[in-house]
Amino acid sequence: MFRDRKDAGERLGRALGEHRNKGVIVLAIPRGGIQIGYEVAQYLEADFAIIITRKLPFPDEPEAGFGAIAEDGSTYISPHLSQWVSETVIQRIRKEQQAEIQRRISVFRKGQPLPEIRGRTVILVDDGIAAGSTMRASIALCKNQGAATIVVAVPVTGKRTAKDIGKIVDDIVVLETPPSFHAVAQVYENWYDVQDDEVLAIMEKYQHK
Repeated sequence: MFRDRKDAGERLGRALGEHRNKGVIVLAIPRGGIQIGYEVAQYLEADFAIIITRKLPFPDEPEAGFGAIAEDGSTYISPHLSQWVSETVIQRIRKEQQAEIQRRISVFRKGQPLPEIRGRTVILVDDGIAAGSTMRASIALCKNQGAATIVVAVPVTGKRTAKDIGKIVDDIVVLETPPSFHAVAQVYENWYDVQDDEVLAIMEKYQHK
């Protein structure tokens, strides 16, 4: 159990200690992954940036998704879940989420491109992995952008998800894999939805550290 995202990020940073002062870049998935990523980057003395990836939600159940899309268009579609959605609807939802991605790039990165990751070790961070679609799309982006090594690092996920994600990256670091895993929030004492202003405040703090 973690007190909050700050506590989880500090612990995750220590678990990634082998990467300290090695010139890695930490990419955090907003919004929940930003505080985690900030603490990890601080501990590792690493570069830090936001990677924008969006879930592709079901039209009638937006909390659930059938895949995800990253800011460069890299997409993961669940073969099992997408069978319930027509190709026309999939393309419409992709366009909607691409528009939201552009909005977030404008807000969170002031319209700046993602830092160059070709040939680098990238540590992908979030506050946890539930279904895994957004992380898979983020991994696809890193591969398409030529990252030399991809490490996924999260405080919590399910055992099966950790195993499946681990097969498609160079390394995965997970602090907690509860035997009965239902939601990322279950391992946090203080859980809340992170707002845009908090993301901006954290990035401002990083840039002026």
